[in-house]
Amino acid sequence: MSTLYRGGRVFDGERMVDGHAVFVEDGRIARVAPAGEFDGFAGEAVDCGGGTVMPGLIDCHVHILFRGEPDPMAALDKLDAAHAVVRALENASDTLRGGTTSIRDCGGREYQEFAVRNACNEGRFLGPTIRAAGKMICMTGGHGNRMGRVADGVEEVVKAVREQIHAGADLVKIMATGGVMTPGVNPEDAHYSVQEMAVGIAEANRFHRTTASHAQGAEGILNATRGGVTSIEHGIFMNDECCREMVEHGTFLVPTLAALRNILDHAEEGIPDYVVEKARRCAEAHERSVRTFHQAGGRIALGTDAGTPFNLHGSNADELRFMVEVGLSNLDALRAGTRNAAELMRLEDRGRIAEGAAADLLVVDGDPSVDIAAAADRERHREVVKDGVVVDRKDGRAEVMPGIRRAA
Repeated sequence: MSTLYRGGRVFDGERMVDGHAVFVEDGRIARVAPAGEFDGFAGEAVDCGGGTVMPGLIDCHVHILFRGEPDPMAALDKLDAAHAVVRALENASDTLRGGTTSIRDCGGREYQEFAVRNACNEGRFLGPTIRAAGKMICMTGGHGNRMGRVADGVEEVVKAVREQIHAGADLVKIMATGGVMTPGVNPEDAHYSVQEMAVGIAEANRFHRTTASHAQGAEGILNATRGGVTSIEHGIFMNDECCREMVEHGTFLVPTLAALRNILDHAEEGIPDYVVEKARRCAEAHERSVRTFHQAGGRIALGTDAGTPFNLHGSNADELRFMVEVGLSNLDALRAGTRNAAELMRLEDRGRIAEGAAADLLVVDGDPSVDIAAAADRERHREVVKDGVVVDRKDGRAEVMPGIRRAA
């Protein structure tokens, strides 16, 4: 099966290109070349005039088992494993149809999300490419302790990392600080010591896994960065020292601006009071930290924390607009959601439009380098393509049955 995308601009993950067409064959991008090279092409062609062809978006921080309820943990507690997996498959489908073709799940429950990952990655169900962390590793009473793997001391942390790898985790997530969604903890407080963070990260690296650290307070951010973590999640109270060391280490920041934005936008709609109070305390510092890190030349990858209150799967593209609002240029936000995110997740054949790359594409109305809403607003998505297969079109037609797609 082959398709030619022509007539619009092309964002290749790094820059905007004019006058080029993208030829897809057998689920891969076979050719990116000046449109004139394809004169006389008689096969299936998509007119992208007035629009842009870009890589499908990549979200480096979601929780696929949550569904954006006012209290997601309480809602999940009511579901047995079977119903949780079915609902997560629905979330995966919503994500893909919203233009996000790859995701990183940053913490689930009893590895139930692994079944969703495997079903989507094997092409048995409609969904994005998924990488999953398994259980979040946290201290006794720490952030995420209701679902995570509680571990205290360096030996127990090493054992917890090994358990995640044995279970099949693609990455390891370690909780460096308190957080907004756990009662009784302070986002500013460091939880794991420098030594505990370092040994956990080192053990993950030993088995070729990347690492992510929930880190909101400055001390915890430094502990994780100095330990060699691949990405800092949230980074809310980052100070100048954190920023400098993260840039020096090449540490990614995954901001998840959508998480606090959605809590504050729906503060009167049943979200627990302690969550709203902490979100209000964090919001200004969060935006300032992201802006400062970007201005310092830090590497940012898109992440939303989708699944947290009113932060819906399928609305992941909203994060592009939020990043622009805090100071990223349109092109830098697009890079964060494509090339940078693919680099963080080690998806070597995704996040870019280049010959040989997987044909994960998003065709949008307009030019997102000029108007970020062209990519951030789902209503302006003309077509979503996963591994060369159209999974959503603006007119609602798709080439596959709902919930199922062909394997690449």
